[in-house]
Amino acid sequence: MARQLPFQLAFVLYSIILTTLLAYAPTLVQSSTLESDIQVLRLVQQSIDPVSIPASSYLNSWDFSLDPCESSGGFLGVLCTFPLDNSSNRVIEIDLDAAGYDGFLSPAIGNLSELTTLNLSKNKFRGPIPDTIVNLKRLTRISLSGNLFTGNIPYGITRLKHLEFIDLSQNHLSGSIPPDISGLRSLTYLSLSSNSLSGRIPDLSGLWQLGTLDLQDNQLYGILPKLPVNLRTLSLSHNVLSGHISPIRVLQRLAWLDVSDNRLTGIISQEILTLPQALRINLSINHFSVIEPIKYPARETQLQVLDAHANQLSGHLPVGLAAVENLTSIYLSHNQLYGPIPPEYGTRLSNSWKALFLDNNFLIGNLPRQFNNVVGIRGSLAHNCLRCPSEIPLCRGGQRSPSECGRSNDESD
Repeated sequence: MARQLPFQLAFVLYSIILTTLLAYAPTLVQSSTLESDIQVLRLVQQSIDPVSIPASSYLNSWDFSLDPCESSGGFLGVLCTFPLDNSSNRVIEIDLDAAGYDGFLSPAIGNLSELTTLNLSKNKFRGPIPDTIVNLKRLTRISLSGNLFTGNIPYGITRLKHLEFIDLSQNHLSGSIPPDISGLRSLTYLSLSSNSLSGRIPDLSGLWQLGTLDLQDNQLYGILPKLPVNLRTLSLSHNVLSGHISPIRVLQRLAWLDVSDNRLTGIISQEILTLPQALRINLSINHFSVIEPIKYPARETQLQVLDAHANQLSGHLPVGLAAVENLTSIYLSHNQLYGPIPPEYGTRLSNSWKALFLDNNFLIGNLPRQFNNVVGIRGSLAHNCLRCPSEIPLCRGGQRSPSECGRSNDESD
């Protein structure tokens, strides 16, 4: 009888454990990944040329004999929810590696109704961006940059009100920017650069949380629209934009401005040059005619680099640039500036300026004496009408011929 007690005790313990496991078995089964989400992942993989899937890539780890959300070490780039109740796991992120995947983005992607992040950047996805992304109501981040997508930006993207980050740069997208994109009030980053987008830039002032706007290297035309007031980075270079840049003067938080290689005209105003947080301003390769004199700034400015080369600037060099304390690099070459180089430029060149490009203008007279002793300065004074000794490095390249300079040097005597 005594020998039977351990056996009976073991049997009781076994029964308890088995009952507990059976009680939880339904929960374990019901918590597996939703079948429709698994099917979407399967279609995403099937839409890619198998030859373009490297052995070490994320997609090669997708083994559909396993549960995508519960497999250990499988389905790299896929993130899921794990509900505490009896509901199924859901796919919330697809974040693929830059493995050179070559294929199409399946329209089935729109069935991942819980998806918050879609990142397919730096691959070879081609064809249109599926209109079905309009169904991804929870999407906060979409990055399809560095692919071969064609066609228009789906207008339905403007209905994804939770979007915070959009990067569709470096594709072959065409058409115009959806006019209702300003309704995406949560957006903080928008890059549509390096595509073939055309038309006017819509009013974007409603994007009050936007910090970065990058539309460079497209075929956008027309005047600058109203812009988001909290922008920190604005890049509109390599387009066909025209008119004045006055809408930029209200961007008091702007740190990086690049509107180079457009057809912008008019005055480069003091308000632009003294934006309080601007570090780099690039206005080069446009049709600006005047750079407004900068008075000694009433407010402290952070400007470090000013690039306004290859415009149609005329008049004297702005003396006030020497008063911008943090300025280190000035690019004013290939303009129509005339008159002597201010002595204040010599003072700054001898202590804090690192780059000074004034070549291909019509500057006259002698150099400030500090120019004779500068070392380690990048720049050029070539192709002006200066008395520029050849032993000074900045003078290398020679000056304009007397016939080009006319009586400029005579008048400077």
